[in-house]
Amino acid sequence: MSLIMDEFIKNISETAFEKNKIELDLYSRYDVKRGLRNVDNTGVLVGLTEIGDVHGYIIDEKEKIPVEGRLLYRGIDINDIVEGFQKEKRYGYEEVCYLLLFGELPDKQTLDQFSGLLDENRDLPDGFTENMILKAPSTDIMNKLARSVLVSYSYDPNPDDISISNIIRQSIELIARFPTMTAYGYQAKVHYHDKKSLFIHNPQKGIGTSENFLSMIRPDMKYSALEAEVLDLALVLHAEHGGGNNSTFSIHVVSSTDTDTYSAIAAGVGSLRGPKHGGANIKVTQMVENIKANVKDWSSEKELKNYLIKILKKEAFDNSGLIYGIGHAVYTLSDPRAVILKEKVKQLSREKGREEEFQLLDMIEKLTPETFAEVRGLEKELSPNVDFYSGFLYSLLNIPIELFTPIFAIARVSGWCAHRIEELVSGGRIIRPAYKNVSFKKSYIPMNQRSSSLSVNN
Repeated sequence: MSLIMDEFIKNISETAFEKNKIELDLYSRYDVKRGLRNVDNTGVLVGLTEIGDVHGYIIDEKEKIPVEGRLLYRGIDINDIVEGFQKEKRYGYEEVCYLLLFGELPDKQTLDQFSGLLDENRDLPDGFTENMILKAPSTDIMNKLARSVLVSYSYDPNPDDISISNIIRQSIELIARFPTMTAYGYQAKVHYHDKKSLFIHNPQKGIGTSENFLSMIRPDMKYSALEAEVLDLALVLHAEHGGGNNSTFSIHVVSSTDTDTYSAIAAGVGSLRGPKHGGANIKVTQMVENIKANVKDWSSEKELKNYLIKILKKEAFDNSGLIYGIGHAVYTLSDPRAVILKEKVKQLSREKGREEEFQLLDMIEKLTPETFAEVRGLEKELSPNVDFYSGFLYSLLNIPIELFTPIFAIARVSGWCAHRIEELVSGGRIIRPAYKNVSFKKSYIPMNQRSSSLSVNN
């Protein structure tokens, strides 16, 4: 940035902030649903879906009653799905992709055929890796993934056709290529920005999504069966979460314009990157590291609670006042994904000799609700969400922190593609909510009579 640009932005930023500030009482006056949330923090109903069902409370006589969380994929409970494929000692992500896209569980022959199609499409197009990934490396893998998705338009011989058959073809290609795009984006980052050796491994046929990803991000391509199994579980749990989460709603909004698949999916990646959404798993990890550095005795409830109070009072960590990974927009008593992951994390931490860290997470989970009530003076049902344990899970798998949110995207692209198809089949209208203008009417001022905030600052 030039000195002139730097000085200009420095002088005008405060003015820009003030000119874009809308008083909170205006939202109440005009009954605006900020964040598309009702007063009781439930989501405003804006659409219908048959893909995912996120259930975290019931409404009884207009009151929100907390219940244990439930997550359904195409009507099937996530616990039953996980139990089903794990009992048969096989991976589940490819099966879940098929279920989300086509609305039914595949038989063995169909699943093998579908998995074969993913295998055939894991390689990136000729020239893609060199020209689109290695020549423009990014320090952020999600940013690189979004760019890779957008540039895929240029490699598609039929990018604008929004017939369902063409979108299914594009969806299969994107589901197959997301791990490759992510792994190569990571390798480019490590080489060009971290000054380490460059490793570009070709995806392999017959080993599935989790195994391929692990082999592509590691110099020696080695991984254990347990690592692949656990990563596959994480992909299954992150694959879908209803139509109302921010990234999936973004897919619906953008798809409703009848734009191309790559523009829609890139919008989902951009949304998921945010620390209030998919990027929360990185925030949880950073927060826990901060707690570990500032709490001397991890087993002391008193010492830990005092530090959590500082975090909530915006006096510690990132001064946001948030305890990341605790609480959810829909779930109240529990997030079923976190319940499943917690059990796996507990097992893995024991095997890896990191039980003390798991116990610290467990205590944060236990103390946060009472600490929140004490600091904010508000009783609220708070339970860990999937991000609370997923970051620690990935660290137990020796996966770099830069890849935590991209793994979320690798999983969720299947759900995004399913929702895009549903929007085009059943949506039918461009999504266009209303905004009320609350500015005062002003007169146009001739140039020679104006004074600007920047001029005053100078």
